[in-house]
Amino acid sequence: MLETAPREDRAARRAEVVAALSPVLPAHALLWHSEETVPYECDGLTAYREKPLAVALPETEEQVAAVLRTCHRLGVPVVARGAGTGLSGGALPHKLGVTLSLAKFNKILSVDALSRTARVQSGVRNLAISEAAAPHGLYYAPDPSSQIACTIGGNVAENSGGVHCLKYGLTVHNVLRVRGYTVEGEAVEFGSEALDAAGLDLMGVLVGSEGMLAVITEATVKLVPKPQLARCIMASFDDMRKAGDAVAGVIAAGIIPAGLEMMDKPMTAAVEDFVHAGYDLSAEAILLCESDGTPEEVEEEIARMAEVLQRCGATAIAVSQDEAQRLRFWSGRKNAFPASGRISPDYMCMDSTIPRKRLADILLAIQEMEKKYGLRCANVFHAGDGNLHPLILFDAADPDQLHRCELFGAEILETSVRMGGTITGEHGVGIEKLNSMCVQFSPEENEQMAALKRAFDAKELLNPGKVIPTKHRCAEYGKMHVARGLLPFPDIERF
Repeated sequence: MLETAPREDRAARRAEVVAALSPVLPAHALLWHSEETVPYECDGLTAYREKPLAVALPETEEQVAAVLRTCHRLGVPVVARGAGTGLSGGALPHKLGVTLSLAKFNKILSVDALSRTARVQSGVRNLAISEAAAPHGLYYAPDPSSQIACTIGGNVAENSGGVHCLKYGLTVHNVLRVRGYTVEGEAVEFGSEALDAAGLDLMGVLVGSEGMLAVITEATVKLVPKPQLARCIMASFDDMRKAGDAVAGVIAAGIIPAGLEMMDKPMTAAVEDFVHAGYDLSAEAILLCESDGTPEEVEEEIARMAEVLQRCGATAIAVSQDEAQRLRFWSGRKNAFPASGRISPDYMCMDSTIPRKRLADILLAIQEMEKKYGLRCANVFHAGDGNLHPLILFDAADPDQLHRCELFGAEILETSVRMGGTITGEHGVGIEKLNSMCVQFSPEENEQMAALKRAFDAKELLNPGKVIPTKHRCAEYGKMHVARGLLPFPDIERF
C-alpha cells in the first residue's frame, strides 16, 4: 500500500529528518519516539495504521513554512492532519514521511457580525465557530456528525457536509477565503472576502483536495442567521421503498427541508439503545425532516411535508413540540457512529452518493450484499442529497473479516456508480477508495487530476499515494475485478 523500507534505512532517515527539523521547531513540538507517534498512526479509518518518521506540531505560520521548506529540500513526504476524524484514511501517515499536525492552530481570529463572516485558524473545531458566533445570532451551517471534534481545515480538505447541507450547502458553499502554504513553504491565498475573486476559481479546486495541493492554516467562512424556529418531523415507514419514495416526494413537492435524513431498522435499534431518542423500533426506516425559519414559514412547511409523508405511506408521524424534543430526535442521527461502535468491535463507514430515486434500490442491494459477504451493515445517510453512509460491521482482528469488509465496501461504491452516482459525497477518497477511482474515472481522467496535483506539487510530496490511482494500480484492479465477476461494467475493457 505505502512505500516500505528496511528498519535500518528508516532509522537513518528519521535521524536525518529530526536533525533537520530540530532547528525550526521547539523541542516539545517535534515528536519522533515510537510511543509519541502512536496516537497519529491512523484517522477515523482505524483498519489501516502506519507510524510516521516524526510528527511536527508547529505553533506559528513561520514554523509551518519552515517545516515544509525543510521536508521539500530533503524530499520527505508531508501529511497534514487536523483532528484525525476523517473516515477514508486521508490522514494516514506516510512510513517515510512527516505528519504535520495543525492542532495548535486553534484560534478564532475574528467574528464580523456586519459581514456575517468569521476568520479562523485551520485547527478550530467546527462547532466552536457556531459557539463564537452565537452572541451575534449567527452560526456556521455545515454540521458534520463529528462537528464537536472535527476541524475547519479538515472540513475544507474533505468538503464536509452534514445533516443540514441540503438547504445550506457543503463546505465549498460556505468558505470565502483560505490561506495556506505550498509544499515549498510559499504563502498562498485562495478566494477572497468578497463574493467573487479574480482569475480562475482555485478555491473550488482546493476545497476537497484532501491535503494534496496545499497546507491550510486559515479560513474565512460565511455565517448565517439562526432561524427563529426549527421543528423536526420523525416519520416511520414499514417498507424501505416507501421511505425512499417519500424522500423524492418531498423534493418533488418543491420543498427544501433544512435537513432530510434516513435510517434503516438496524441503525435505528443501535442508536435508540444508545441515546433513547424515542425512535420507532418497529419501523423498517425512519425519516427525519426538519423545517426552519419564521414560525409562519415553519408551520406551513411542516404541514406540507407531513401531507407528502402520509401520502407516501408513513405509518406514524411525530412532530417536535419544543427545542428539547427536536434535539432529541436529532441526537440519534448525530450519534449513529458511536452507537455502531457499541455493537461491533469495528466498523467501516462507506460514503457514496446516488440519485434520490434510487435510494430504495441501493438499500435492497446492500441487504443482498450482507448475505454475500456474511457481515452486517447499518445504514444512515443524508437522504435529501442521496449521500449514503453504510456502516459495515466487522472485527479487524480477523483478517478474513477485514478482507470481506473491503470487498463489501467496494461493491457498495461500484453499485452506486452503476446507479448513476459517485464513490464519495463528503468523506473523500483517501486510501479507502483508490481502487474505486479506477471504476468511476478513466485512466485519462485520473491522469488529468494527477497533472493538476503536479502543477501544485511537482515532487508529489503532499499526502502522496492517495486519492489518485496510478495506471498500473487500475490495470491490476481491473484484472481482479473481472476475475471476481464483480459488476461487469459496460466499459470494463478500458482497464
